[in-house]
Amino acid sequence: MASSYSTDLKLELMVTGENSGTWGDKTNTNLNLLQQAIAGYQEVSIAGGAQTTPLDMIDATISNARNAVIKFTGTITGNQIVTIPDGIEKVYTIVNGTSGAFTVQFKTSSGTGPTFSATDKGVKSLYSNGTDVIDTGFSSSAIDAVVDDTSPQLGGDLDANSYDIQFDDATGIRDDSDNEHLIFQKTASAVNYFEMTNAATGNNVGFSANGSDSDVGIDVTTKGSGFIKFNDAAYNPEATLTDAATVTWDAQSQPVAKVTLTANRTMGAPSNGVAGQFISLLVIQDAGGTNTLTWNAVYEFASDTPPTLTTTGDLGDLFVFRYNGSKWLEVGRNQALTLS
Repeated sequence: MASSYSTDLKLELMVTGENSGTWGDKTNTNLNLLQQAIAGYQEVSIAGGAQTTPLDMIDATISNARNAVIKFTGTITGNQIVTIPDGIEKVYTIVNGTSGAFTVQFKTSSGTGPTFSATDKGVKSLYSNGTDVIDTGFSSSAIDAVVDDTSPQLGGDLDANSYDIQFDDATGIRDDSDNEHLIFQKTASAVNYFEMTNAATGNNVGFSANGSDSDVGIDVTTKGSGFIKFNDAAYNPEATLTDAATVTWDAQSQPVAKVTLTANRTMGAPSNGVAGQFISLLVIQDAGGTNTLTWNAVYEFASDTPPTLTTTGDLGDLFVFRYNGSKWLEVGRNQALTLS
């Protein structure tokens, strides 16, 4: 009875009593074929225009379809297809080492298989089940989508929540000396968070609070006797209050404000005040002057005596208050100021 050959690797299956005197050579050939299938590497040029390049699997012979690792090379000027014979069952590592912005598909002769995109010059781990070539999902392009070695980044949709990356509680980022650089602390069922926004030319970057709550503040706390240092001026932009019969003032969003009076007015109680907060108000007379200002009872002045405004047109009176949780206590005033 003559020898037969295995379906997938084409190894010679010898019958007992056959091949007298050549058994050793044939066995060594089979072992070499197994080595090629397990660890063999070969480069295959597929240079040229759109074409199909078949890889061979020949009985008991070193063949390029048998290699464990195959690298496609050459400059391609059209989309390429590389095929292996039907019936082969084995794992391949395929390297797309071609140049040229065209696709490369690896499949069985009659079946289907995955495709390297025109820009994917990476590595794929593939499995042929004898009918089709299956993409295992392990590829250098999948890894590069998360971390690019030449441009480190966080990203790649690493979890089912569609956020870029997750940190366990009390963990974070370390520097290249393995020192703690940034640590994230967890709050159970958190709904509020920081947002950091970059900016185009001529604009400031953004650092803000956001979340499900309608009002979200930011707490900055030092450790021990540590303090907060600003290398440049920290300030609140001056807000302009709307002149009205009763002037409204938001102490949270308008801590430094001015208002120009065009008639006799009442100064309303500031909203959203926090105990310990300082606010200031510049009251300006219009060109005609003589306008008066009645202060809400929440403003507290020395000897319970509200100030008399400067009546000269275009001059201003500056007032500073500190909130004690109930009253806005006048800290100081400077009147009859020339503003321009």
